[in-house]
Amino acid sequence: MIANVKNFLYRPVSIAPLASFRILFGAMLLFSSVRFVAKGWVDLLYIQPQFFFAYEGFEFIKPLLGNGMYFVFGGMILAAICILFGLFYRVASIAFFFLFTYVELLDKTNYLNHYYFVSIISLMMCILPANKHASLDVKLGITSTSAYIPNWCIFILQLQIACVYFFAGIAKINPDWLLHAQPLTIWLKSRDHYPIIGFLFNYSIVPYLFSWFGMLFDISIAFFLWNNKTRPFAYIAVVVFHVITSYLFQIGVFPFVMIVATWIFFSANFHQKFLSIFSIAQIQNKIIYTPKFNSFFVALLCFHFLIQLLLPFRYALYPNKLFWTEQGYRFSWRVMLMEKNALTTFVVKDANGKIEEVCNRNYLTPQQEKQMSTQPDMILQFAHFLANEYETKKGFKNAEVYADSYAALNGHPSQAFIDNTIDLAKQPINFAPKKWILPFKK
Repeated sequence: MIANVKNFLYRPVSIAPLASFRILFGAMLLFSSVRFVAKGWVDLLYIQPQFFFAYEGFEFIKPLLGNGMYFVFGGMILAAICILFGLFYRVASIAFFFLFTYVELLDKTNYLNHYYFVSIISLMMCILPANKHASLDVKLGITSTSAYIPNWCIFILQLQIACVYFFAGIAKINPDWLLHAQPLTIWLKSRDHYPIIGFLFNYSIVPYLFSWFGMLFDISIAFFLWNNKTRPFAYIAVVVFHVITSYLFQIGVFPFVMIVATWIFFSANFHQKFLSIFSIAQIQNKIIYTPKFNSFFVALLCFHFLIQLLLPFRYALYPNKLFWTEQGYRFSWRVMLMEKNALTTFVVKDANGKIEEVCNRNYLTPQQEKQMSTQPDMILQFAHFLANEYETKKGFKNAEVYADSYAALNGHPSQAFIDNTIDLAKQPINFAPKKWILPFKK
C-alpha cells in the first residue's frame, strides 16, 4: 500500500494544470487586492479602528502607523502581478503569503473562510514549481522549463479544495440546517422581493430544498470533480451553485475564488488548451522537475492535512452548542451556518465604588462592535482592554468589567448570553472552555 501511495504522489504529470492555476489564482489575488483598496476598506478596517482583536498568540502583530497599511496592500498588488506573470515567482509567492497573512491576523472581526483559504493556497504556492512553464521566469532565463512535475504538486491543491467543500458539508449536518432550514429560512424570506425568483422564497419548502442540496453538494462535489466522466457536469454545478449564492448573499469574492480554484481538477489537455489562448505553446521537452527536499515537502504536507482533518472537530472539546459559544468555530470551513445577533453592553467598576457604563462606539467601529457582541472570545478581549483603559486613563483602581449580553441564534428567541456577575477582566484569555458563557436554551 505504501508503495502505491508513493507511486501516486511521485509519478510524473503534466505541469500545464499548475501553470494555468498560477495564472488564474494570481489574477484573482490581483483583483481582490485592488478591490479592497478601491472600496476604501484599508482605511475603514486597518487605519480607523483604535483597537484590534488579536488572535491568541499573535498579540504582537500590529498594523503599521499612518498610511503604512497602504504600502502593505501595494506590496500585495505587486506580488500578485508577479505571480500572475510568473516573474520572480518564488519571491513574489513568499511575499504575498506573509503580507496577506499579516493583514489577516490583525483583527479577528475581519475573519472570513476564503481569507484563510487564500493564506493556505499562497503558502502552498511558495513551494510549488508553478513558474516552470508559461512564465516570465522561463522567458528571461531565471529558471529552466519543465514538462512534468510530481503528481503531489497538483494533488495537494485538489485535496485542499476538497477539504473546504467536504468539511463545509459535514458542518451542515446539524438540526438547525437540515431539520429547521435555518438560517436559510430567515435569509431567503428577506429576499422575496428579488426579481424573477423572489416569489419562490415565500414557499416554506424552498429553504429546506436549498439546505439539503447545499449539504449534499458540499459533501460530494470534490469526488465528482475527480471523476473524468462526471467532471464537466460537476463543474457546471459548481458555477451555478456559486453564481446563485453570490446573487443571493453578500459573501464577497468567495464564490469566484472557488469557481477559479476548481479548474485544477481538469485534465492536462484542458489546461493546455486554456494556455494556448495566450499563445503559449505546448512544451516539447520531456524534462521532469523534481523539487529539492521532495520527500521533506511531502512529509510536511502530510502534517498539514492531518491538522486540516483535526481542526474542524476541535469543537468537541468544548461544552454547549457550538454556534452559541463559537469555541472551535473558526478555521473549520463552517460557511453561512448561522444568523446570530446580539447586544452587549459593559459596565466598569472600581474598588472605590465608582461605576461607569461604556459606550462601545467610543472604541470600536460599527463592524467591530457587531462582531464582538456575538463572539465570546472578543467580548473577553474587549473587557480586558476596557479594564486597562479605565485604569490608565480614567483613574479607576482595580477595574472590574461586567458584560450584559443578550443574543438570538437562528430564529430562536433572544436570551442571556454572558454571566453578568462575572468580572471578565479577571478571566484569562486562553483556549480553555469559557464557563461564563451561559448555556443555550432551546
